[in-house]
Amino acid sequence: MKKYSSYLLTILRILIGWHFLYEGITKLLNPAWTAKYYLLGSKWIFADLFHWMASSAGIIKVVDFLNIWGLILIGLSLFIGLFVRWSSIAGAILLFFYFIAYPPISGYTFGVVAEGNYQWVDKNLIEFFMLIVLASLPVDFLFGADRWLRHWKEEKPNAPAPAAATEDGFSNKRRELLRDMIGVPFLGAFAYVLYKKSNWDSFEKKYLLEKPDAISSATLKSFQLSSLADLKGTVPKGKIGDFELSRLVMGGNLIGGWSHARDLIYVDKLIKMYHTDEKVMMTLQLAEKCGINAIISNPAQLRVFNKYKHETGGKMKFISDCGVGKTFIEGIEASVKGGADVMYSHGGKSDFAVYNNTPGFFEELHKGLELIRSYGKPAGVGAHRVETIRACVEHGIKPDFWVKTLHTHDYWSAQVDLENKDVPEPGWRDNNFCHKPEETIAFMSTLEEPWIAFKTLAAGALKPENGFKYAFDNGADFICVGMYDFQIVEDVNIALNIIGNVNRSRPWRG
Repeated sequence: MKKYSSYLLTILRILIGWHFLYEGITKLLNPAWTAKYYLLGSKWIFADLFHWMASSAGIIKVVDFLNIWGLILIGLSLFIGLFVRWSSIAGAILLFFYFIAYPPISGYTFGVVAEGNYQWVDKNLIEFFMLIVLASLPVDFLFGADRWLRHWKEEKPNAPAPAAATEDGFSNKRRELLRDMIGVPFLGAFAYVLYKKSNWDSFEKKYLLEKPDAISSATLKSFQLSSLADLKGTVPKGKIGDFELSRLVMGGNLIGGWSHARDLIYVDKLIKMYHTDEKVMMTLQLAEKCGINAIISNPAQLRVFNKYKHETGGKMKFISDCGVGKTFIEGIEASVKGGADVMYSHGGKSDFAVYNNTPGFFEELHKGLELIRSYGKPAGVGAHRVETIRACVEHGIKPDFWVKTLHTHDYWSAQVDLENKDVPEPGWRDNNFCHKPEETIAFMSTLEEPWIAFKTLAAGALKPENGFKYAFDNGADFICVGMYDFQIVEDVNIALNIIGNVNRSRPWRG
C-alpha cells in the first residue's frame, strides 16, 4: 500500500485543485457574480461580521477579488504541485470561512441550496482536513513541480560530469520527470471540459427556454398542470407614473412563508421548506417568461431576490411593503438599501396607526412618500381597511398608487370575530382580509390613482377564475397574487381571459 500512497494522494490533490480552479473560473466568467448576497444570508455566530462586510462596497470588492483569484491560484497550485504547502494552507483558510458562514447545523441551513444532506460535516469540512493533511506532508511525498524543483536544486551542476551517462540513470530521471508532470494530463482534461461547458446550456436554462413544465416531478403523475407550451400569451402591462407594471403581480407571502393557512399551523414551515433559494429563483424566472415583471414582498426577501437577479440576469422588479423597522422611514431606508424599485406603506402598520389614532402618523406618511419620490421611485399607501384609505384621502395624502385588499366573502370560512378588538383590523381573523368589499369598491371608484388589489383570492380560499374576475370587474387596475411555480401558467391564462372580457365601470388607471 505504501508503494501507491504517493500516487493516490497526488491524485487527491489534483482533484481538489480541479474543484477550486473550476469554482474560481466560473465566478470570473460571470460579471454579475458577487459574494455579497452569500454573506448576507449567513446566520451563525459570525453573521454580523459577514453582514458588515457585505454592506461596504469597498470591502465587498476586495472580498470578491480574493474569492475569485484565491480559488483560481490555489486550484492551479494544487493542479501542478507548485507551492503546495502554502496553497493548501490558503485553501484551508478559505474553506474555514465558507464553513462558518453556512455551517451544516440544524437551524442555520434554511434557504441554502445543497446537493446532499449534511449534519455538522459537509464537503467544506472534509476538504478542509484534506488540505491540512496535504500541507503536513513532506515535499518528496507528492509528485509535482515542488518535488521536481527540490531535486533540481539538490543536483550539483558544477560538479565534474561523469565519464559516461548510464542508460539507467537517464531512464530514472525521465521517469521522475513524468511522475512530477502527472498533473499535466488532468490540466488538459480540465481545459477540454471548460471548453465544452462553454458550449452547453444548463439543464435548467433549456428547461425554461424550450419546454418547461412548470411542475415538479413529484406532482407530475397526480395532476395535469400547465406548462409554457400551454401559455396563451403574456400578461399585459399598465403604468404607475413612469413605472411599467404587469396587470398580474406576484405576491411574496408564499415565498416568505406567510401562508395565512387558517388552522393549518404546519403550512408556514412546509412552504418555507419548499421554497429554497433555488426554487424561488426558478419560480421568478418562470413568471418572467409569462410576462409578470414584478413581485410585492417584504424587504426581508430582498436577499434572495437580489441573488436571483445576479445569478440569472433576471429583470423582475421588487415592490417593497417597507414592513421592517419601527417606522415607515426606517422601512423605506432598508428597502432603498436593498434595491427595491417601488415602495409603499405596509398595510397592517397603516391600519394600526389609523385605528389607534397614532399621533403624527399622517405627517410621517406624507414625509415617507416624499422621501420615496426623492429616490425617483413610485410611492404608495397600503391598507386592509377601507377606513384607512378614506382617512388618508381626508388628510390630503396623495400617493402614486394604492394597495388595498379586495375579495368576496363567498367562501365557507369567511368569518369575523366581533369580540376581537385587536388590530390590524377589529374583528380580524386569519381568514378574512377585506371586511367591507362593497364599500371598498364604491370608495376606490372615486380615486384617480392606480389601485393594486391584493388578497384577491382570500389567501387561497377562492378560485382564481372567480377572484380575478371580481377584482378586475370591480375596479382593480392590477392584482397581486401569491403563486407556486406550478400555478403560474394557469393563473396567467385565467388573467388573460378575464382582462380580455372585463366588465368594469371604473376606468383603467395606469
